[in-house]
Amino acid sequence: MKLSSLIVALMTGLLVAIATPAAAGTITVHDVAGRDVTLEAPVKRILLGEGRQLVALALLHPHPASLLAAWSADMRRQDERLYDLYRAKFPLLDRVPFISRGSPDTFSVEQALAAAPDVAILSGGYGPSRRSDDVVHKLEAAGIPVVFIDFVEDPLTNTVPSMRILGRLLGEEARAEQFIAFYQSHMDRITKRLAEAKPPLPNVLMHAHAGHMECCNSPGRVTIGAFIDIAGGHNIAVDVLKQPAGRPSLDETMARGQLSLEYVLARDPDVYVGTGGLHLQALGGLVMGPGVDPATSREDLAKVVSKPGLDGLRAVRTGRVHGIWHLFNNVPFNFLAVEVMAKWFHPDLFKDVDPDESLRELNSRFLPVPLVGTFWISLDPKPAERGR
Repeated sequence: MKLSSLIVALMTGLLVAIATPAAAGTITVHDVAGRDVTLEAPVKRILLGEGRQLVALALLHPHPASLLAAWSADMRRQDERLYDLYRAKFPLLDRVPFISRGSPDTFSVEQALAAAPDVAILSGGYGPSRRSDDVVHKLEAAGIPVVFIDFVEDPLTNTVPSMRILGRLLGEEARAEQFIAFYQSHMDRITKRLAEAKPPLPNVLMHAHAGHMECCNSPGRVTIGAFIDIAGGHNIAVDVLKQPAGRPSLDETMARGQLSLEYVLARDPDVYVGTGGLHLQALGGLVMGPGVDPATSREDLAKVVSKPGLDGLRAVRTGRVHGIWHLFNNVPFNFLAVEVMAKWFHPDLFKDVDPDESLRELNSRFLPVPLVGTFWISLDPKPAERGR
């Protein structure tokens, strides 16, 4: 090519680039609510409808607090220790305004608009959900794109696409794909081995927020209950919870609600799994999470299953009593819960699986604020016991 022709070609390309700057930064994402959303990326100012999704942002971006225009206070309210760890790592969080006290009914549209975000990332749970039409319409009418992600309602379906969406929004696609490959390799190891071995499925009682209320609040196939089936267990709640429990958009097999003690005794499950967290510390429940010593969690778990009725279950008599961190239902690394449960349900089949090592790799490769504490526990100390 002649030099003059090369110069003309370069100048033409430069003029085109200058003439269409918006198009060069415009992307369209297909969110988990099935909506196509077009916006400028990478985004610089995010409204986070659920504060705990900060953990997902931190997996992908080195300075997630610098991206926040506003967020919800649910992390501070539900897991203050985790919140303090992130504040210590990212002091800029103290300057980010809260637009909610951590519940959908306290979300302030006016404060959200005043924060002038580039995008509102919503996910349900403790913030506006895909059913919050009024909030979505007001934000969009003000020119704020709304994108839905989800690690709670249908984590098995939505975790990977949610991380891919965040990667595109942040301009961190490569980092997102690295995490997705890591995540999928751990999930595939469990699902493929179960598909090949086809072991009998133990009956499992999952006691949500164990020790806080009378037996037994339990998820069906939603939230953390979704991990029982994929880990090779049968959740006894799905056989009786046939109403959506206030969530009309969900299939009735995904219900969650209260199981009667009579039903639990009649089913006499093979395995008991209680969920716990720091939010239960003042409520006399199963305390687990960052900074919690395993002895504390084990003592709490023993108290829960010593209550009349639960103390006579087959799972208690045979030492198959376990506890797991409830916040696994709201983070992208939920594969840890699947690994741990698979090991509890089928210890011989998964004797080579080491959730502790998986957590160490997660901490070293992806988490800027390492998870250190008790995230799974057993009364029988033989199974996987503590995450570090």
